[in-house]
Amino acid sequence: MVKLTFRIDGMRCGMCETHVNDVVRRSAEVKKVTSSHRKGETVVLLEDESLANVIRAGIEKTGYRVLSVTSEPYEKKGLFRK
Repeated sequence: MVKLTFRIDGMRCGMCETHVNDVVRRSAEVKKVTSSHRKGETVVLLEDESLANVIRAGIEKTGYRVLSVTSEPYEKKGLFRK
């Protein structure tokens, strides 16, 4: 699994966060998406890193500007994992 962090310009409120989250979910099959207008970022967990450009295009099509995208491996941490 991969964690993508999109730095986004233009999110101003909670409704902007919801709008971006909806766009991400429609653009690609993701495991989890969270946005923060205060941090100016959206974090996406998904299986296929190659979908980053598809997600980016979907976000930018709605009027927000993606400043950067970072990727890192993600391993679920749980109570019974070592």
